[in-house]
Amino acid sequence: MPVPLAPYPAPPAPYTPPAAANGAQSQLVCSGCRNLLLYPVGATSVCCAVCNAVTAVPPPGTEMAQLVCGGCHTLLMYIRGATSVQCSCCHTVNLALEANQVAHVNCGNCRMLLMYQYGARSVKCAVCNFVTSVGVSTSTPDQKFTN
Repeated sequence: MPVPLAPYPAPPAPYTPPAAANGAQSQLVCSGCRNLLLYPVGATSVCCAVCNAVTAVPPPGTEMAQLVCGGCHTLLMYIRGATSVQCSCCHTVNLALEANQVAHVNCGNCRMLLMYQYGARSVKCAVCNFVTSVGVSTSTPDQKFTN
């Protein structure tokens, strides 16, 4: 006699973290493990559920900015207006530039979009190591011929 099979149980409801009274949340990067943490607006510090590190919340009204570390490619958050940011993972000191201080160009070899400090004469591609000239002229690089 066949044994009846029980139906699969319903999957558990996805976890939704508790929100502040008005539902507003903000985010910051954990000072220990670099995970992104969500916290209710008004909190003064956040304890990471992964590494248990306590990260201080910046004062209300503090504008934050982000950049990717040039050494280890970790996303870094910093207070807008800072001129440099040291990565807590690899200790690389990254130059923090405002949007009006940077320019973009495509790599002359692999066509990767590159960002560089406004006024620089050249930029080296981190993907293929090709050095692209970025002077005033937008023409192709000068070619030298020998007679």
